[in-house]
Amino acid sequence: MLAFDHDWVWDFWTVDDGERYHLFFLHAPKSLGDPDARHYSAGIGHAVSDDLVTWTRVQDALAHGEPGEFDELATWTGSIVRHPDGTWFQFYTGSRPAPGGSNIQSIGYATSDDLFTWTKHGQVARADPRWYERLEDNGWHDEAFRDPWVMADPDGDGWHMLVTARGNTGPFDDRGVVGHAWSPDLRTWEVRAPLTEVGQGFGQLEVMFDVEIGGRRYLLFSCLDGDLAEARKGSVAGGTWAARADSPLGPYDIAGATVVSPPGLYVGRLVRLRGTDEWRFLAFVNKAGDGSFGGTIIDPLPVVVTGDGFRVG
Repeated sequence: MLAFDHDWVWDFWTVDDGERYHLFFLHAPKSLGDPDARHYSAGIGHAVSDDLVTWTRVQDALAHGEPGEFDELATWTGSIVRHPDGTWFQFYTGSRPAPGGSNIQSIGYATSDDLFTWTKHGQVARADPRWYERLEDNGWHDEAFRDPWVMADPDGDGWHMLVTARGNTGPFDDRGVVGHAWSPDLRTWEVRAPLTEVGQGFGQLEVMFDVEIGGRRYLLFSCLDGDLAEARKGSVAGGTWAARADSPLGPYDIAGATVVSPPGLYVGRLVRLRGTDEWRFLAFVNKAGDGSFGGTIIDPLPVVVTGDGFRVG
């Protein structure tokens, strides 16, 4: 378990360097008092482990930027890939303030030779109004373009980024889409049309990632009850969802997605144990037993492959 006396922790992403597991996570001080205030005080922490259970916290990876920079308010969720030349690229969400207490999100990146010391390189992608909702559309509480999941093209044609975004058409509560950008080199990015349509039942698809398990491919994403489209509310609790996928780039059965996370957990990740075909599920405690915000990351739960998919625990 990852838990601190003085910090909350929540969204996270993992990397296996071949010797140790690395966990990068959002954290903010409990001295803020209100857990909801953590979002605008978030930094990116870093811990390492040999077994996904016992974690050693090391130097933080990234903090928010200077006034006027794309990440001046906070640094949020991301992912890490390794360039063929050995350089690690960390793509992350930068948030900057907007009128009325809102925020504008965009994607930037940092690089490292060792996963411990990072150099920022600035913003590379923001919601393109040709396809994506902007804050001025007055449809949502923020301008959503965050949680980048970066992966190599299956056919060797550069790199793809999947992004939590919202389309600019349809009912405001049902605009969650899989945003998309492409890069030839991980350094320059072209924002493209979303890989899914609006109207799939979600206001947003948070912290998505692609995975193949048990011979089947899925897109996993997270969405809480309050961010479901009105037609879906009340039919199922929110959490981490799995949608069947034909390929890493879709099509995805977003409308047919099902919740795979146990109650109270959020932003679930599937992690493959090094050198095995075994998988583990990690998530943060969003709602503790007394209904309060948990702010810890659980010990890994087993993942069981079944005849029609997989289940956690």
